[in-house]
Amino acid sequence: MRRKASPPVYIVDGARSPFLKSRNTPGPFAASDLATMTGAALLMRQPFAPDALDEVILGCASPAPEEVNIGRVVALRMGCGDKVPGWTVMRNCASGMQALDSAMVNIQAGRADLVLAGGVDALSRAPLLFSEAMVRWLSGWYAAKSFGQRVAMLRKFRLGHLAPVIGIVKGLTDPICGQLMGQTAENLAWKFGITREAMDAFAARSHEKVLAAQAAGHFGEIVPLVGAEGTVFDRDDGVRADSTAANLAKLRPFFDKNYGRVTAGNSSQITDGAAWLVLASEAAVERHGLTPIGRLVDSQWAGLAPDQMGLGPVHAATPILQRHGLGLNDLDLWEINEAFAAQVIACLRAWEDDDYCRDALGLDAALGTLDAARLNVDGGAIAQGHPVGASGARIVLHLLAALRREGKQRGMASICIGGGQGGAMLVETVSA
Repeated sequence: MRRKASPPVYIVDGARSPFLKSRNTPGPFAASDLATMTGAALLMRQPFAPDALDEVILGCASPAPEEVNIGRVVALRMGCGDKVPGWTVMRNCASGMQALDSAMVNIQAGRADLVLAGGVDALSRAPLLFSEAMVRWLSGWYAAKSFGQRVAMLRKFRLGHLAPVIGIVKGLTDPICGQLMGQTAENLAWKFGITREAMDAFAARSHEKVLAAQAAGHFGEIVPLVGAEGTVFDRDDGVRADSTAANLAKLRPFFDKNYGRVTAGNSSQITDGAAWLVLASEAAVERHGLTPIGRLVDSQWAGLAPDQMGLGPVHAATPILQRHGLGLNDLDLWEINEAFAAQVIACLRAWEDDDYCRDALGLDAALGTLDAARLNVDGGAIAQGHPVGASGARIVLHLLAALRREGKQRGMASICIGGGQGGAMLVETVSA
């Protein structure tokens, strides 16, 4: 069904930080630092003051304890003032896209005219946690009053209590199906017969595309950041020229060590990063003399089995195509977030599969084959990284940049979501 026409929601501008790969130690910036510095640079080049915003919406999947309601923390740090509400949304990998969707809905409902929305995560700073056994022992220790009680508690202590629980592993494990996200990618590789060679070739191509795009200056949306010691971070640092198919083939499977095909090399990287977009109503465009660069046309959320979560882009993007009477290749460009090579390939094969399209999507037959030249033209998260809260906003921002660069009009950004969901957004460029 076609949706009732809604007021236009314009994309005025956008920026993101470099995506910085986790190197087994806390990265140089906290999540609030990434979002604040990137957002402040974006706001400084606008013709309106930061306190002219109606609200700030920030997606974040893993804020630090001192960053509770990180959207409000960052809004205040960016100088938006006490009266501009700031709030946080969390939809796992699509948190940044959810922020955009929430802003769009509020603008269409007339509750806001000018919104800063985006996403952030500093996954390198995911915490190490005490085990439940250690927490229970500490509880008993602090409750002990006498010398004898404390001696008794010391006798109960075991060195194993000190073994840390790795927070990011807990966060990347689905509590319903009990599988790590990479194991759900293994499910799709088996379901669609995706070979290790196909995964590694896809991953190598992602690195090739990002390197070519960096050389060509195609990531103009990146705002350089300066660390505490004066180090300048001005590009995504996870991309590697030596990530060839031949070298990737040497890596051992990570999630299913005996029979698996998913490796660290054909998976997205654990990364820190932030991305923002300025969204405006038609009234705000006129009031502030803004020049839109694009428009959010439509969005869709979908649910599916958690152990099949990687197919979320298929379930979210297909209804948008149906509403607008579009085929896969009627769109000029696509961004499908590269959580795993197997996951993206599975999405492409699902659209080509008559049975899947009939049984899972309710279509009469297969939707067709997506032209590879339209997909992730400048690479994706396998080479750039996947800061969970930021990726949904990044792919929308870069999709629009790529469309404008190539003189194209319409594109779809879509993302799979841990927990068994998918999100998609249809965007179009706007002529000056």
